Amino acid sequence: MKSSTFFAGLAVGSVAAAITVLYSTPQSGSEMRSSVATASADMMAKLKDVKGRVNELKDSVSDFANENVQPAIEGVKDSVGGWRTADAGSRNRLESEIQEIQSAIEELERSVAAQQNN
Repeated sequence: MKSSTFFAGLAVGSVAAAITVLYSTPQSGSEMRSSVATASADMMAKLKDVKGRVNELKDSVSDFANENVQPAIEGVKDSVGGWRTADAGSRNRLESEIQEIQSAIEELERSVAAQQNN
C-alpha cells in the first residue's frame, strides 16, 4: 500500500469522525470549537508520529537491503564463478578421458581387424 493512499484514508476518516462528533454532541458552540481544536491538534501530532515511524521503517528496510541483500548477491555470483571454474577443469579432464577411450577403441578395432586378416 502506498503511504499517500494510507494518509489520504486516514485524513478522510478523521474528517468523517469529526463531522459525526460535531452533529451528535450535546456541547455548546464554544465548548465544541475548543474540543475540535484540541482533537485536531492531537490528530496532527499523531499523524506526524505515524509519518515519522513510516519513514524510519522505510530507512530500516533500505539499510537492511543494502547491508544484507547486496552481499548475498555477490556471494552467489562468487559461488557461480567458482562452480564454472571447477566445471571447466572437470570438463577438460573428461575430454581427455574420452580421447583416451576413443584411442583405445581405435587400437582395439585395428587389433581385431589384424586378427581377422590372419
